[in-house]
Amino acid sequence: MNAHMDIATYMQTLGRQARAASRLMAKASTAAKNAALLAMAAGIRARRAELLAANAEDVAKANGLEPAMLDRLTISPKSVEAMAQGLEQVAALPDPIGEISDMKFRPTGIQVGKMRVPLGVVGIIYEARPNVTADAAALCLKSGNAAILRGGKEALRCNQAIAACVRAGLAAAGLPETAVQVVEITDRAAVGHLVAMPEFVDVIVPRGGKGLIERISREARVPVIKHLDGNCHVYVDDSADAAKALKILENAKTQRLGTCNTAESLLIARPVAASLAPSLCAMLIAKGVEIRGCAETQALVPQAKAATEEDYYTEYLAAIISCKVVADVDEAIAHINKYSSAHTETIVTEDYTRAMRFLREVDSSSVMVNASTRFADGFEYGLGAEIGISTDKFHARGPVGLEGLTSQKWIVFGNGEVRS
Repeated sequence: MNAHMDIATYMQTLGRQARAASRLMAKASTAAKNAALLAMAAGIRARRAELLAANAEDVAKANGLEPAMLDRLTISPKSVEAMAQGLEQVAALPDPIGEISDMKFRPTGIQVGKMRVPLGVVGIIYEARPNVTADAAALCLKSGNAAILRGGKEALRCNQAIAACVRAGLAAAGLPETAVQVVEITDRAAVGHLVAMPEFVDVIVPRGGKGLIERISREARVPVIKHLDGNCHVYVDDSADAAKALKILENAKTQRLGTCNTAESLLIARPVAASLAPSLCAMLIAKGVEIRGCAETQALVPQAKAATEEDYYTEYLAAIISCKVVADVDEAIAHINKYSSAHTETIVTEDYTRAMRFLREVDSSSVMVNASTRFADGFEYGLGAEIGISTDKFHARGPVGLEGLTSQKWIVFGNGEVRS
C-alpha cells in the first residue's frame, strides 16, 4: 500500500472510531463527563515536567517561526496550570445536553419544544498552540461530542503529551478513550482527508492563520466554524473620556500583538482629533507601535507614515496600527462595516444614544462600549473556554463555547393526538 493510501486508511480509522465514540458520548452522564475533566486536570498537573520538556523540544526544533507563532507555541509552568484550571472550569459549567426549552401547547393538544443535543464528531485543526489540545478536548467532551484534533507539526510532542493526559482522564471515568483522538502524522494530506469525511465528521473548527483557514474553507465537505482575520477597531468618539480612551487603546493594541482580538485600527472623531490624536499616538509610539495614518493623522502626528487603502483592511499581528480621523459616529460605522473582518469593534463614548447606535449598526460578531477588544474571548465571556471565534452568521457567532458545539432538535409530546 502506498503512503497516500496509508494516510487515507489511518484517517478513516480515526473517523470510524470517533463516530462510534460519539454515540457513547451523547448519552454519557454529566457526572462521568465531569469526572473525566477533573482527572485530566490532575493528570496535566502531575505530568507538568513532562509537558514542559516536550514543549522545550518542540520549541528547539521550530526553525524559522515568526515571533507571534513562537509565542503561541511556547508554554510555561503558568500556562500548564492555566490548562488544568481551564479543564476544571469547564467541569463546573452547566451541562447543556438534554436541556429542553420553548415548550408550547398547540391547538391540536400536542406540546412542541426543542432539546439541546451534541453535534457529533468535531474535527479541530490548529497551529502552534498546545493549550488548544486541552481546551478543545474539554469543550467537546462536556458538550457530548467526540473530537479529532490535528495540531501543527511544530507542537507535535507537546500535543501528544497532553493527549496522553486526556486519554487517561477518559479511561478513569469509564468513557471511550477514542472520544478524543490526536492525529499523530504531520503530513498535510491528513487535513485534506479530515475535512472531506462527512460520513464521520459533522463540523470542522480551524484555528490558525488565514492561509490554513482559507485552505480548509476551500476543501471542506463538512460545515466549517471559522474566522479568517481579526481586523479589530477602536473608535474614539467626540464625547469620549480621554483617560478611558488611552487606557482602552493601550490594552487593545499593546497587551499582546499576536492575537485575533488585538486592535489593528484606530478611528478618532474629528472634533477631538487635535486634542486626543497626539497623546494617543504618543503612547503607542512609546510602546514601539508604528502609526500608518490618513493625511489628517499625519498632520497631527509627524511620526505617522501614510496609510494605504490596503492598510485599513490589514490584520497586522505586529507593532503597527492604521489610524483615520472620521467626521462622526456615522462615518466610523461605515468605515468599520467596509474594512473590518467582522470580529470585534469598540466605541469609547459617554453618549448613550451613540453607544446604542454603534451596538445596533456595527455588523461584527462582538461589539463593545468602553471596553478593550481583548475581552472578545470565550473565557472572558464566561463560556469557560472557547473552541474558536466565528465571524460566520449561522449557528455560532463570536466566541464558540459549549452551546456553539451543540444543536437543537424539535421534540413533540402527545397523548394519542392524530392530524386531521
